[in-house]
Amino acid sequence: MAETDMGGVNEKYLAFTERKITLILFLLPLILFTAGVAASLGSANISVGEAYTAFLHRFFPNYFASNWLAETCVWDLRLPRILMGILAGTGLGVAGCIIQGVLRNPLASPYTLGISSGAGFGASLAILAGSGLAGGQYLVISSAFIFALISSFIIIGLASRRGAAPETMILAGIAMTCLFGSATTILQYFGDAEAVKEAVFWMVGDLGRASWKKLSIVSVVLTVCLPLLFWKSWDLNVIGGGDESAHSLGINVKKTRIFLMIVSTLMVASVVCFTGTIGFIGLVAPHIVRMIIGGDNRFLVPASGLLGAVLLVVSDTVARRIIAPIILPVGTLTAFLGVPLFLYLIMRKRREYF
Repeated sequence: MAETDMGGVNEKYLAFTERKITLILFLLPLILFTAGVAASLGSANISVGEAYTAFLHRFFPNYFASNWLAETCVWDLRLPRILMGILAGTGLGVAGCIIQGVLRNPLASPYTLGISSGAGFGASLAILAGSGLAGGQYLVISSAFIFALISSFIIIGLASRRGAAPETMILAGIAMTCLFGSATTILQYFGDAEAVKEAVFWMVGDLGRASWKKLSIVSVVLTVCLPLLFWKSWDLNVIGGGDESAHSLGINVKKTRIFLMIVSTLMVASVVCFTGTIGFIGLVAPHIVRMIIGGDNRFLVPASGLLGAVLLVVSDTVARRIIAPIILPVGTLTAFLGVPLFLYLIMRKRREYF
């Protein structure tokens, strides 16, 4: 009888594992499909097949024939924006999942912890005051990156002094959000009207500033950070069961929590300094995935990144087309995803997330 029960448990476990793998395998081609659709839509519409052909023609010119219009639209105008959406969505989705797991709080995300507020202040400082902590072509980018890291390290530093408790990190994040939000408002109050308009547009987030050089920088950061976060996903599972349980299994909870926060915030800072403040992707994507496959971070972390990429590319495509030829900032569209989820979480009382 006991062997029969164990066999049933094993079958259910294998079926649930297959479900997790299936979701990940489904999201991979979904990203390619949404990218193809996004590349085909614009002021000069081309078919999805022409978009794929223009992409493949660059690598296999002997096998795929393309025309000048399709190649110009795809390679020069739309592909950098789409790829930035994929990279940014992946980074924000993974970071949101990690932060929620570390803090054991379903409402934690890079946006709610003040990282984005720090980046917004840095960008506003560079735009409105004409000064930042680094100059040159990337004045706004470097200033946003530095202040995002400053906000992150203040949170981590305060938490370290109190034993890296999740509650301490959340309270410190709320404090950083208020601090940098107020400082940004003061800058805007005394700023020039045109500069204020530019700063506000940056803060709501946009993928239109993407370029191949910026893509290469974000790609390098994600290539370094993502394997480190995937490597620690099992430790994150154990920490989710409680600090005492994790200690008993030989995990240094304090060091693991700080390590995950540092890597996550570095990745988020590298993304938002190029895209501006794009909220709610890091909140929405992990929750949607968690509702489908549960809370095993070995699968939840990569799936959250993939879904984040899909959500951001789809949101940006809608932002480009909803009132064309005017292009809305993508941050406004992602906010519409986040608000209903917040309301859903408030009304939901008994479902356990971790």
